[in-house]
Amino acid sequence: MGAAEPKRLGVMGGTFDPIHAGHLVTAEEALWQFRLDEVLFVPTGRPWMKEGRDVAAPEHRYLMTVIATASNPRFSVSRIEVEREGPTYTVETLQELRRTAEEHIELFFITGADAMLEIFQWKDPEEVLSEAHFIAATRPGYDIARFEKEAPTSHPNVSVMTIPALAISSTDIRRRVREGEPIRYLVPEGVQAYIEKAGLYRGGR
Repeated sequence: MGAAEPKRLGVMGGTFDPIHAGHLVTAEEALWQFRLDEVLFVPTGRPWMKEGRDVAAPEHRYLMTVIATASNPRFSVSRIEVEREGPTYTVETLQELRRTAEEHIELFFITGADAMLEIFQWKDPEEVLSEAHFIAATRPGYDIARFEKEAPTSHPNVSVMTIPALAISSTDIRRRVREGEPIRYLVPEGVQAYIEKAGLYRGGR
């Protein structure tokens, strides 16, 4: 018999402020389309690209992600970025996951198309792309021509995946909470309860 197939690990990076139905649908679709064994959600610690915005504390975002993913046995959540000092960089996370893995793994980094454009603005794309296969999740109507122009979509390590539910956004959910509009079914029930209990997003965001 030959060597065992590497474990196909999806890594879902994001601020998750808050995590919503679109994120969960994206992870499930990636699991299916790319035959992943599991998806590891990685809430960012200090997302340096969002320094101009008041982001909910890492612990709140981590706990909401745990609540949202608890019912799916193939979803798990990592504290790797929450506990790292200083700004969060994707390439360091992917390198650490590979270094600490107990078995041979193949990494698939799942993120939104906009976030992926930002990733390619700060690091040599070849260095980042050598660490994982990138799955750029986008919504119907997204300007894919701009994405293809600015991101190396012709690279064999980049795939685009269209998800209708990505029309839901964390920005809109924060606005809805602030303005007293409903968020039921946009986020899992447990996440809605957590937002209410912790009093998140009621301030000037």
